[in-house]
Amino acid sequence: MDYFTLARVLHVLAVVLWIGGVGMVTTVIIPAVKRMKSREEQMEAFEKTEGRFSLQAKITTLITAITGFYMLHLYGWERLLDLKFWWIHAMILVWLIFTVILFILEPFFLHKLFRKYVKKDPGKAFEIIHRAHWVLLILSLLTIFGAVAGSHGWYFI
Repeated sequence: MDYFTLARVLHVLAVVLWIGGVGMVTTVIIPAVKRMKSREEQMEAFEKTEGRFSLQAKITTLITAITGFYMLHLYGWERLLDLKFWWIHAMILVWLIFTVILFILEPFFLHKLFRKYVKKDPGKAFEIIHRAHWVLLILSLLTIFGAVAGSHGWYFI
């Protein structure tokens, strides 16, 4: 069995589910929630969908980490010293940002902070969270672009 190919397949599938979910939340769910009339309806809808996606994101980021670091180990860690592999650094950065948000910030701080701000000004609270999701999505898509291009020999450097 070719474990490298299996790792790459699992890595890509995990990224598709993870970042695809971020895209869905950013472009469909948050805009729909922002159009709801009552604050209670907004919170209930957002927490139900985001809560379900949070578990999927946690699992897929773990799979992404395991497979990604496994492939980097097989390729050689010295790739991190070569600037033409900038996209590996970008992948690690995106993974690290999401991991800190999903496993530390969200459960211990962000969830409570978000609820507090929704009670004060739901429009502003959802606008802030929407912008944050857009930043994360754009950073993720640029990283995917670089990773696909770089893994096929298009290095930009």
